[in-house]
Amino acid sequence: MRVIAGSARRMNLRTVDSMDTRPTTDRIKETLFNMIQFDVPGTEVLDLFAGSGGIGIEALSRGAKRAVFCDNRKEAVSCIQENLVRTHLMDRAELILGDYAAALEKLKRRDYHFGLVFLDPPYGQGLCERALQRLSGKEYVDKRTVFILECALKEGAELWEAERYELIREKCYKTNKHVFLRLREERP
Repeated sequence: MRVIAGSARRMNLRTVDSMDTRPTTDRIKETLFNMIQFDVPGTEVLDLFAGSGGIGIEALSRGAKRAVFCDNRKEAVSCIQENLVRTHLMDRAELILGDYAAALEKLKRRDYHFGLVFLDPPYGQGLCERALQRLSGKEYVDKRTVFILECALKEGAELWEAERYELIREKCYKTNKHVFLRLREERP
């Protein structure tokens, strides 16, 4: 796994040695960032279920203002920290070791407004749905925030239908897909 573009271009990243982590392949990461290339510079990014941090690091390399990385495994956070030091991006990053729900609460006490939120939890456990429920009322996201979910091909609208989200775009690959969402406008 490597950084595709930007200030850390071509730098190799370490991955977490675990069956619980599926690093996004370079090809899929490149496709994703081609779709959002104009949304990245100057924005704040939340990489929830960050794994080895490849998505958030790519965003920082491409000019994101700051990134918050959250994972509940100590070895994952250690790997992210090593990758941030290696890419010289640590000064614009915050790492949170812990459960996504606790991390989202902790962020309430910080001065963030996220333009991009990446969610790539283990598939089939309902974590995207629960994270979206918790995120929908937070003051650090709004109707301009783009939520990007990486999920299995078979996962669908049940992830966000009951919440306040609308589908912007969906990009399918061989075994998974990216789903792009925004918060719906509140109706008077």
